[in-house]
Amino acid sequence: MKPFFSIIIPLYNKEKHIKNTLQSVLDQSFSNFEVIIVNDGSTDNSLNQVNAVIDERIKVYSIENSGVSAARNYGIKKAQAEYIAFLDADDLWECHHLKNLDELLRAFPDCGLYATAYNRKLQDKIFKVKYHLIPHDTTWMGIVSDYFKSSIYNPIAWTSAVMVPKKILETLNGFDENITLGAGEDTDLWIRIALKYRIAFHSKVTAIHNLHADNRLSNTNTNKRAFIDLNKYETFASSNSSLKKYLDINKFSIGLQYKLSGNKERAQTMFESLDTRSLNKKQLFLMRLNRPLLHLFVKIQNGLRTININLTPFH
Repeated sequence: MKPFFSIIIPLYNKEKHIKNTLQSVLDQSFSNFEVIIVNDGSTDNSLNQVNAVIDERIKVYSIENSGVSAARNYGIKKAQAEYIAFLDADDLWECHHLKNLDELLRAFPDCGLYATAYNRKLQDKIFKVKYHLIPHDTTWMGIVSDYFKSSIYNPIAWTSAVMVPKKILETLNGFDENITLGAGEDTDLWIRIALKYRIAFHSKVTAIHNLHADNRLSNTNTNKRAFIDLNKYETFASSNSSLKKYLDINKFSIGLQYKLSGNKERAQTMFESLDTRSLNKKQLFLMRLNRPLLHLFVKIQNGLRTININLTPFH
C-alpha cells in the first residue's frame, strides 16, 4: 500500500540528535507514512545511529555531500506518497503532528503548503513562537490571508513543520540547490509557493525547533554561504507591499549576519538594497551598530535566553 505521507530527513553529522528525531516520527499517532533519510555524506556516527532503529517504514539513501537542498530534492524524487513532510535531523515532532497535518489537508484540500505552529527550544527552555495576524486559539486552522504579512515576526512556514503536495514541489522544481549551507533555500521555496498557491495553517504547536550549541548555522562561516537572491522577487514586490516588507526584513537579517562575520562590504550592499521604512526601531538601531557592539548585543541575547527571556528584533 502506498504511504499517505513521505517524510524526508536530510542527514549530515547529527549523531547526537538523529535517534531522538527519528523516534519522534515513529511515535506519531498517524502511522501511514514512509521515512526517507538521505545521508548527505556524514562523516560521524549518524548512519550507524539510524541503522540501529529497525522499522520497515524507514528507507535510507546515501549520497556524496551535496548540501541540504540536494538531499531534500533527492528525497522528493524517491518519495512514494503524494504529500511530503520535511523534518531536519535535530528537530522533533509532537505525536499528533501528522494527524494535524492530515486534518488540515482534509479541511483545505487545494493548498500549496500546509504548516503547523512550532516552538523553539534551547536546552530545557521553550520559547513560544509569535505569529502576526494569526489567532492565538490553539484549535484554529484556516487559510492564511496574507502569508508575507503573517510571517513578519516569525515565518509561518518552517521546514520541520510543513507539508507540501509532491506535485507542487515537482512543478516548482523543489529547493534551489544554488543556495548553500542553509542560507535561505527553504525561504526561497516558501516564497515561490506563496506567490502561486494558498497556504493553510494549524495553530496547534506540533513541532520543536532545537537550538543546539552545535546548531547547523552557528558554526558555519557566513562568507562561504551562497544566500538566497531576494532581489529576484522585487518585481512581484512592486505590487505587493507585504512581500516588499518581508523581503526587506530578510535582507536586514542577512545583512546583520554579514556584519557579524566582518564582511562590511556585503553587509552594506544588503542594507542599501532594502527600504528602511520596512524596518522597526530595533532593527534600524541594530543595523547602525558597529561590529563589536553588535556582537555584544548577540551575547546579551544568548545570555538572556538561558533564563527564558527571548529578545528579538522582529517584534
